[in-house]
Amino acid sequence: MNNFKIDWERIKLLPAIAQDFESGEVLMLAYMNEEAYNLTLQTKLAHYFSRSKQRIWQKGETSGHIQSVKDIFLDCDNDTLLLKVEQTGAACHTGNRTCFFKNVLLPDSSQTINIPDYNIIDKLYHTIQERKGANEETSYAAKLFKKGDNALLKKVIEEAGEFTFAVKDKDEKEIIYEGADLMFHFLVALASKNIHPERIEQELAKRFGVSGIEEKKNRKS
Repeated sequence: MNNFKIDWERIKLLPAIAQDFESGEVLMLAYMNEEAYNLTLQTKLAHYFSRSKQRIWQKGETSGHIQSVKDIFLDCDNDTLLLKVEQTGAACHTGNRTCFFKNVLLPDSSQTINIPDYNIIDKLYHTIQERKGANEETSYAAKLFKKGDNALLKKVIEEAGEFTFAVKDKDEKEIIYEGADLMFHFLVALASKNIHPERIEQELAKRFGVSGIEEKKNRKS
């Protein structure tokens, strides 16, 4: 096993390719840190490190589309992993069997299966991320990304103002409508920096049970 040692001091995140152990179909590419790697070895279930969420996640923890690990191979440079897995359901968050469903030479050949039941915020965030390379003539999110930070953030401020006026007017319907607009542009701003909204949840969880006054004092210190 010494020949298979991974230098975690040098490589903090290791690319990990998941491949169907029977068909050989390449399912996805993700990353592992040392903890995710050890959890995968211990549980025989694929664990990865999410760069956008900045945490370890078990594949299928929300959707149930787990990856049972049948074998693990390390490449010749000890810096890339190949996982042979038994995939339950879809490997891709879009609902496709594999994340590699976009055929560049045959763009009309892609097929989608049932999309996993992710929560709407997670689903919307991933959709916004996918729009980064979309046609700005047909995608509003793509147009916002194209205009750059100043225009994007100006839109966040504008939507925050409209939400504020709706609250001030005590108009429940408008509060919900403008709140949805504000949330959408908030997610676009997060996506522009590749920050998953779950990291906001993590920050709120850290503050839970801590007085707001105390939290502000700690922030200043």
